[in-house]
Amino acid sequence: MRSSYWDVLAAALTVAIFWAPRTVAAAGWPYIAVGIALAVIVAAALVLRRLSPVAAVGVVAVATIAGEVLGVTADPMLATAWCLYPLAVAQAVRIRKLVVVLAGFVVAVAAVTGVPGGDAGDLGQRLVVSVAALAGAWLLGTAVGGQAERARDAERARVQVEVAREVHDVVGHALGLISAEAAVTRSFPDAGDKELRESLGDVEVHARQALEEMQALVRGLRSAQSSRPVAPGIAQLSRLIAAMRAAGVPVDARLDVGPAVDETVGAVVYRIVQESLSNVVKHAPGAACSVVASADGTLVSVRVRDHGPGARENGLSGFGLRGMSERARSVSGKVTWGNHPAGGFEVSARLPVRTAR
Repeated sequence: MRSSYWDVLAAALTVAIFWAPRTVAAAGWPYIAVGIALAVIVAAALVLRRLSPVAAVGVVAVATIAGEVLGVTADPMLATAWCLYPLAVAQAVRIRKLVVVLAGFVVAVAAVTGVPGGDAGDLGQRLVVSVAALAGAWLLGTAVGGQAERARDAERARVQVEVAREVHDVVGHALGLISAEAAVTRSFPDAGDKELRESLGDVEVHARQALEEMQALVRGLRSAQSSRPVAPGIAQLSRLIAAMRAAGVPVDARLDVGPAVDETVGAVVYRIVQESLSNVVKHAPGAACSVVASADGTLVSVRVRDHGPGARENGLSGFGLRGMSERARSVSGKVTWGNHPAGGFEVSARLPVRTAR
């Protein structure tokens, strides 16, 4: 509503400064009546410019030109420029070339007619002011509109990266667990119906959990109240490790984090541990691993190490590692990874206990 007050003020000043003096001094009642009618039209268009910027620009421009011809206004197209601004903001990305045309026209008119003295000089100066006002409104509007469009593009890119990260972590982890469970079952050549049913039950549980997380992700993205999906946190780490053990991955876990860690940091801790364990299943199948998570009041330390063959140099990059690094940076933390001197591969993270508010 604040912008409408400025529109009303602009309409009042335009009529009082540019239309009223010339209209009152017009020669004859017909000119006065036409001047009043045109002033009312201009004022109405200024007040309602945001409802239809294109129509407002056209109406005010035609009325101002007609008033100039009849001698009932002295407006150098400032009212038209006022209506042009929201149109420029809305059309900034689509009609960029008009900016160059208007700017060039201003320079050309200023060079040819911007000479003081006489009626021609006065007309030239007013023409320069008119074109400068229109060009200035368009330039400012396109600058603001372009900045808003870039901000929208950046937000769309951020959401796309976040969704890709969540999908990678959720689906990749579930498929890794299912693969490990199937490998364990296949390793028993004489497995009976009971073992097979238990293995299929575990596979079903992993698939259902992944589906539930994906549904929560979609609900979070579609919700008008929150653009960030709710991820599991510290409290779910024990369940995550239990699922890994059930899938046949020997995990030695020492979790001493406590309730001081806030929800956002807790979700990052969970995803880092989840992705690290998924990488153990993928790159070091059958290898034992350890998970250590502790908090000292200001920092949360997380270390996940496997006792597998380690990674080759070209294996030290990927969507999962990149996602862990992005998650850590989002809470002002840091993640490092690499082959451990004593063998295997280790992921280490240091995160603040609480995010900055």
